[in-house]
Parts: sequence; C-alpha cells; structure tokens
Amino acid sequence: MTATPPLLASVPPGLAVAAGGALGAWLRYQTGRVFLAAIGPVAASAFPWATLTVNVLGSAAMGLLVGLLARHGAGGEHLRLLLGVGVLGGYTTFSSFALEFAVLVERGALGLAAGYVAVSLIAGFAALFGGLWLTRVVA
Repeated sequence: MTATPPLLASVPPGLAVAAGGALGAWLRYQTGRVFLAAIGPVAASAFPWATLTVNVLGSAAMGLLVGLLARHGAGGEHLRLLLGVGVLGGYTTFSSFALEFAVLVERGALGLAAGYVAVSLIAGFAALFGGLWLTRVVA
C-alpha cells in the first residue's frame, strides 16, 4: 500500500466515494439477508442482529484501514475516500442503529434497547482499537 494504484489515481474522488458507497450498501444489504435466512424473520425482527454485526465489523475494518493508512501513508487519500468514506460509509449505518433503538424503545423494550446501545458502542470501539493494535503488531 505504498502507492496509489494507477487506475484509482485517475478516478475522480466523488466517483470513488460513490462506487465504494454502492459496494458498502450492497454488502450491508447482503448481511441483512444472511441473518434473515439464518435465523428467520421473527428472530431477525426481534433484535437488530444484522446492524449490530455490521457496526462491529465495520468498526474493525475502519481500525485496520486507518492503521494501515497511517503506517504506509502514500496513496492514503485515494484509498481513504474509496474504502473509508465509500465502502465503510455505505456499509456501516448509524442511522439504522438509531432507528432500531427508537423502535425498541417504542415497543417498551427499554432493557433490550439499552443493551443494544451498550453492546454496539463497547464492541465497536473495542473492535476499532483491536484493528489499530493488529496493524501495529502485524503490519
């Protein structure tokens, strides 16, 4: 990751973000479909497992990306736009998190809502720091 790939360097920044965002959004959609197929519609609608998974995996990926870009530098802005702003911006969806929290609260599931927020924040931050730590140890 020492230089920007020539093809990526020729792509306008906005297009790189848009293309990455489309891929990230598609990956997020597929995560929801996998959970729906794996645990069924009742369990999938009872707790936002897919969004929780996306937020934790996205946080870990962001930690890895930021760690690698900080360590290797060159080409970082192009890769940051494509992968960080685009792919991960399309993949991780705080707005879905907020909506699902509100739905749990409106259903009267206050304990479940609080647990969802706590696990999302703690696991997401832990995953991000784990990704940063991993890049320092391995990369």
